Amino acid sequence: MTKKQKAQAIAAILEELFPETPVPLHHSDAYTLLVAVLLSAQCTDERVNQITPILFGRAANPFDMVKLSVDEIREIIKPCGLSPRKSAAIYELSKILIDKYQGEVPQSFEALEELPGVGHKTASVVMSQWFGVPAFPVDTHIHRLAARWGLSSGKSVEQTEADLKKLFPKKLWNKLHLQIIFFGRKYCPARGHDPVQCPICSRYGVEECKTSK
Repeated sequence: MTKKQKAQAIAAILEELFPETPVPLHHSDAYTLLVAVLLSAQCTDERVNQITPILFGRAANPFDMVKLSVDEIREIIKPCGLSPRKSAAIYELSKILIDKYQGEVPQSFEALEELPGVGHKTASVVMSQWFGVPAFPVDTHIHRLAARWGLSSGKSVEQTEADLKKLFPKKLWNKLHLQIIFFGRKYCPARGHDPVQCPICSRYGVEECKTSK
């Protein structure tokens, strides 16, 4: 079985198990999604969803956000971790959105990745899940699963992203990245994983990937 054939089979399993893919981070527009994704770095979605109602209750747009001090933002988001860096980034990107984009979130990868605290993965989530532009955001979980399933031997998330984009049709990217995340949480965790019970690893797991083309 080639990697292309394996990818096609895996996509079919994911579609059967997770036909609906709601964005797990609570948000109401591009700005609140951008901030929520930024907060999710090294933090669970559940924890972010506990904190964002408090933060967005105070400031759900860049104009209100810059009325808060960095210290005030940091106190609110402290449970998400990395709060000194994240609070400064949220304040500074909000200021840039006001000064450069009339308070709107720009609709391009380049513009988003120029914002403080916004890397390629965060930009990809906003572009795919809010603006509907094909993207394949790869976090450490997708990076791990792509290796476990023999779809990529990339040493970085960037290489894994490139590999996955070659294997899957562009029209599937936006949904697939969420399907893989949901699947990993339910069936294919990093620890305590039983490959025999996993709907994908039991058929296309690490042993097969050694001989897959």
